[in-house]
Amino acid sequence: MTDAQGTRGPQGSQTSQDSGDSQDSRDSQDSRGSQGRQRRGIGWLVCGRRSKWLVVGLWLVLLVLIAPFAQKLTDAQDNDAASWLPGSAESTQVLQTSEDFRPEQLPAIVVYARADGLTAQDRVRIARDVRELKELSEHGIRGTETRGPVFDRRPAPRAAQVSVPITMDEKGWERIAPAVDAIRADVGESEDGLAVHITGPGGTSADFSEAFEGIDSTLLFSAMAVVVVMLLLTYRSPTLLLVPLLGVVAALFTAQALVYLLAEHAGLTVNGQSAGILTVLVFGAGTDYALLLVARYREELRRHEDRHEAMALALHRAGPAVVASGATVVLSMLVLLAAEMNSTRGLGPVAAIGVAVALFAMLTLFPALLVICGRWIFWPVIPHFGSEDPTERGVWARMGNRFSHRPRLVWVITAATLALLSLGLIQLRAEGISNADSFTDKPDSIVGQEVSARYFPAGSGDPLVVISNREQAEEVGRAVADTRGVVPDSLGLPPGTKPEFEGKVLFEATMTAPADSEAAKRTVERVRDAVHAIPDANARVGGGTAALLDMDRATTHDNILIIPLVLLVVLLILCALLRALIAPLLLIGTVVLSFAAALGISALAFRYVFDYAGETTDFPLFVFVFLVALGIDYNIFLTTRIREEAARQGTRPGVVTGLAATGAVITSAGLVLAGTFAALGTLPMVAFAEIGFTVALGVLLDTFIVRSVLVTSLFLDVGPKIWWPNRLAHETASAPAAGPPTPPAPTAEPPAEPASRPGGPPE
Repeated sequence: MTDAQGTRGPQGSQTSQDSGDSQDSRDSQDSRGSQGRQRRGIGWLVCGRRSKWLVVGLWLVLLVLIAPFAQKLTDAQDNDAASWLPGSAESTQVLQTSEDFRPEQLPAIVVYARADGLTAQDRVRIARDVRELKELSEHGIRGTETRGPVFDRRPAPRAAQVSVPITMDEKGWERIAPAVDAIRADVGESEDGLAVHITGPGGTSADFSEAFEGIDSTLLFSAMAVVVVMLLLTYRSPTLLLVPLLGVVAALFTAQALVYLLAEHAGLTVNGQSAGILTVLVFGAGTDYALLLVARYREELRRHEDRHEAMALALHRAGPAVVASGATVVLSMLVLLAAEMNSTRGLGPVAAIGVAVALFAMLTLFPALLVICGRWIFWPVIPHFGSEDPTERGVWARMGNRFSHRPRLVWVITAATLALLSLGLIQLRAEGISNADSFTDKPDSIVGQEVSARYFPAGSGDPLVVISNREQAEEVGRAVADTRGVVPDSLGLPPGTKPEFEGKVLFEATMTAPADSEAAKRTVERVRDAVHAIPDANARVGGGTAALLDMDRATTHDNILIIPLVLLVVLLILCALLRALIAPLLLIGTVVLSFAAALGISALAFRYVFDYAGETTDFPLFVFVFLVALGIDYNIFLTTRIREEAARQGTRPGVVTGLAATGAVITSAGLVLAGTFAALGTLPMVAFAEIGFTVALGVLLDTFIVRSVLVTSLFLDVGPKIWWPNRLAHETASAPAAGPPTPPAPTAEPPAEPASRPGGPPE
């Protein structure tokens, strides 16, 4: 048959299926004169008769070598405060300097409370617990420095606090949860009306640590389940789904190993957040690339009897779009290196590595495995040589034809609807969320925080940390104590702290507001203004609240810087790929509109369905980067196919053909990607649940509304001018009418054969 490039298809013997290398000799005889240029293409390096085995063998060797490193990624994670904070922030400087005065510590606060007043028996129990806590020394607990009990200031106290410091060295974040468990084992549970809770920075960090515990395996199995279900629905083949699954798992192990090696030997920062997103990205992006390649491979299998030639052509024609899509995501993620937030900056290369490895695996290992398996892997729906492509007359072709009658009305209504949905942005509160609102449930540390706030200054347990020059220390102390929002008599030197180091002193102060509240952040600002005004004091204010404030400011800076840079990167890639200007600008506009609509709908859902208190400050940035970088994929796949068809039959009929050819596979790819991001909702963290929900929603909008309706109708309305300044913009008026082209007939009609042999799949 004649293919899109004028190459003659195979002639001679026909079979209903290929089976391993038993078919290779006949394939070789049938197609020697037809492969020409394709045998010299890059595709033949991957799927040639001998090279396919070499590719799989090299991947097997690679996986054997890197498997031990992939399993160590959790050990390389750095979840301490410095890995999240902006590097130049004042709180980060205080955190680093305070290590000269004392080991980095997180106090776990044990809270005892009885609503009608502590009894004599309660006091005896508390005193006994303190004695036992002072003897603890496991998991970094510095029991000898235990402080308390401190009772609330009432004639008949109703609550008491005991502070137990936990050392946070390089292993601290791995043992924070075991340390809190050891403290809980010592103090026991609530009983006889006496409430006992463990809160403070140590208790909250332990709950965060437990929430992140097993994040890799949780997301791995959740994403794998989504991929399996979607591949079954898409391919309707229990055998075919195994090949992309193997490719994605191989890509994930390779990416994890590379990230681990870079973290250990090149200073790459990896934390629980970036490790979790790595799993989701590799599964989502890798499966998408597999779906798009298989769709083109099936097209070519219907045109070519030799499966090696079919795969080579599929790689030749779908490869540029897949590479452009992967490059868009990789470069967009690398833009995150310009961020001030260490956690955001660290996510950039981790995500870029994951997508790059997924792209490489799906363009090498995956096609080699498909060609080795032969046509039977598609059982029971096998694409036979010469059979009709079902997409040519499917629902997407009919949809494109309907849009072609009144395209302007279609895109105007669609754009107006998305703009209306974007109004939900007025409900967006991306100003940060408190610890109490960070969990989808209510762990013990949050309950203890609420109990403690009833009887003690709300900021107790997470104080301000102030460092200044020794000569001005007294003046700095008075300025801090006189600041509104600070408990005046709370200034002090924590146990185990050096009184002075190289001419500097450190002290702490308690705030009246909860440490993670907006009121506490305003107190930090006032304290900083006061101490910075003291000449030669060189005073710096840090602590947990100061860190939250600095993170908010850094994220605001990152939002302003990163979002335009990502748009510019995506625009340049689209211009280079489509060799046009108008089409890329319109595509960027549609994706931004989709992003705004996804945020608007999500904000309404968070307020009135899920009842979340708000969003983290980096929520819009992460959603934007993922939606624009990943959402533009579907526009790339659609528009590159439209451009290919426009060069043959004209722009408007090319739009209909492009939609017909890519509609089903892009829909499946969107469902897979949305499902994998929705897997983030399995984590008991509000921030992850919000990102997962919004990205999944945005991908669905891109898949079903933006790509299939808005972009299609826009291209139909603008017509050939969409390619300006490319020569395709000067299309003549004699172009064919819109509608799917009639597929060329095969040169030799294959005999009718059953889709499979009796009793099971063909061999």
